[in-house]
Amino acid sequence: MRIFVTGAAGFIGRAVTQELIQHGHTVIGLARNEKNAEILRGLGAEVHQGDLEDIESLRSGAKAADAVIHLGFIHDFTKFAHSLAVDRASIQTMSEELVGKPLIIVGGTMGLPSGVLSTEDTEPEIDDYLGARNHSSALLFKLSKETGVLGAVVRLAPTVHGKEDQGFMTMMGGLSKQAGGSYYVDDGSNQWPAIHRLDAAVLLRLAVEKAAPGGVTYIAAAENVPSKDFMTAIGKKLNIPAEGKSQAEVDQALGFFGHLLGRDNPVSNEKTRKELGWAPTQIGLVADLEQNYFL
Repeated sequence: MRIFVTGAAGFIGRAVTQELIQHGHTVIGLARNEKNAEILRGLGAEVHQGDLEDIESLRSGAKAADAVIHLGFIHDFTKFAHSLAVDRASIQTMSEELVGKPLIIVGGTMGLPSGVLSTEDTEPEIDDYLGARNHSSALLFKLSKETGVLGAVVRLAPTVHGKEDQGFMTMMGGLSKQAGGSYYVDDGSNQWPAIHRLDAAVLLRLAVEKAAPGGVTYIAAAENVPSKDFMTAIGKKLNIPAEGKSQAEVDQALGFFGHLLGRDNPVSNEKTRKELGWAPTQIGLVADLEQNYFL
């Protein structure tokens, strides 16, 4: 297939681009500047100039493709409402060129209720900051039923880890170093899902290859990891103490990330594994932190 990928030059997008090309697909990667274009050419992808706010570039990219994987998002959280509106407009526009064709978007498991074991069938939260992107998922499901686009939402674990990661684990490490300790909330038994980016790339490839009518949800997670385990691993690598503190103390040390760190977000994705024939094969989060982070 010819697959249009937004966010193709990003941390996850590069892995997805390589995975698709290795399995015989042609990738058309959206590039907002020459730096991203060079990255995509180096991976063997075709370059499509434009950005998420350029509706016509999205329309023409989708029109030229057999499928779309939409990974791009404007990560400017000072204008979060604008970023969300752009995301919904992107999905709406691309879907109009994809009747009977796959449109895969990503969300996050952090948009699911805290403190319960969530599955693909768990109703997401939409009223708080973490659940805000679920409005995009709801739009895709609506379009899937009304227009015939083969929509799928892949809920990514909050930490998609691997070499070159600049996401939560790297940010937690930087904040912990500033605070002088690698803190977790209370006894650190609350769990975060985790997935290696190469495992996530395989799952996204399978999602586009096996797209079906009606709108489906997949969960991209390889394991549930207690926060004590990954914060202890961070502490060891940075040579700072790892210890449990109250939520208020962790919030003071880590700011908004303290709130995230305290969430209990375990998931089960047996349905995803069965329907896609997917299983993780890469290194786990704690071992990855020990071997490949903060070098």
